[in-house]
Amino acid sequence: MDFLQQLKLDVESEILRIAQFYIPQINLILTVPGIKEPMTAIRIIAEIGTDMSMFETAKHLTSWAGLTPQNNESAGKKKTTRIAKSGVYIKPLPVQIALAASRSNKYPEIKAKHLSLKKRRGGKKATIAFARRLLTAIFHMLRNGETYNPFLYVKEELPPVSRQITPQQAFALVAKMDFVLIAPLPQSA
Repeated sequence: MDFLQQLKLDVESEILRIAQFYIPQINLILTVPGIKEPMTAIRIIAEIGTDMSMFETAKHLTSWAGLTPQNNESAGKKKTTRIAKSGVYIKPLPVQIALAASRSNKYPEIKAKHLSLKKRRGGKKATIAFARRLLTAIFHMLRNGETYNPFLYVKEELPPVSRQITPQQAFALVAKMDFVLIAPLPQSA
């Protein structure tokens, strides 16, 4: 056991020696909530690299990592919304980071957002969505060389100011809210 422990320490010291070239990127990734160990940041860099020009957008990175839902739709019917099978080496890492960040009281904005997603979509889908959000943030951090900002990469989730719907859509919306539609009374002349 001592020999195996010594081999493990030797491998870790070799990884840290090689990672010395990526200290600025490792320090950027360590600002992400849920990432406390440099070895976690090194694993992320080992999988996705530091050159984000390999991916056109953050969506390409999350798709490559297997954190985007599949689009299996035919004749207007969605058959599945499961995530893709790709990214078997990188996918567990952002999921674990998302779980750690969402359970911590250190980041209340993350915990609140995860709980609101969990109420609407369920626990597993909320965790995957949050892992996708963290990987998107890591993409922008590495591309722009900036530290983590929880509000920088999140789109405003307010409804648009001017919304227009057709009468059929309005009736469907009212019916969806369990209102009973009745016909108006005829006007007497």
